[in-house]
Amino acid sequence: MKNILSTTAALMLLGAPVLAAPAAYTLDSSHSQIVFTYNHLGFSTTYGMFSGFEGDISFDAEDPAASSVNVSFPVRSMMTGWEERFEHFMSDDFFGAGEDDMVTFTSTGIEVTGENTALITGDLTMNDVTKEVVLDTTLNQAGQHPMNETAWLGFDATTSVLRSDFNVGAFAPFVGDEVTIMISLEAAAAE
Repeated sequence: MKNILSTTAALMLLGAPVLAAPAAYTLDSSHSQIVFTYNHLGFSTTYGMFSGFEGDISFDAEDPAASSVNVSFPVRSMMTGWEERFEHFMSDDFFGAGEDDMVTFTSTGIEVTGENTALITGDLTMNDVTKEVVLDTTLNQAGQHPMNETAWLGFDATTSVLRSDFNVGAFAPFVGDEVTIMISLEAAAAE
């Protein structure tokens, strides 16, 4: 009787559907940007951007909450549109950034909020400070890229942080402490 039960259990396991593992994706650096904005003295909104960053996504289409994301980029990859502003941001007033100083984001949890939306919580490390942030994220599209016929993902996300939390709060509150961050990225199935 024990052998019959063991054999039956083994056959049931063999016949059970295999759950798909999360798929690995690599960020498409040429189509991924982070735009940030802050208030300048109440007179204007100033913009900056990071582009060309690297990262990977583990995407579980069946259970999106089991997905994860890791992104990193050099602080010095910041684009401000004005060389003097860039140099000031890299100075000791703000980042004091060396060539190897990185910004990183590592997800720690995902709360699915809708059919294509989620709140991605993670650790943002910048200027040697790590703080938890939440990205309000939308999956724009998951499917085959029409030109290179590879599995592809596209996401948009937003969040805001306080500069002072990362020790780059010079001139606050005159120069806005709150920085709004808008992220748009694409990722290709890893080879």
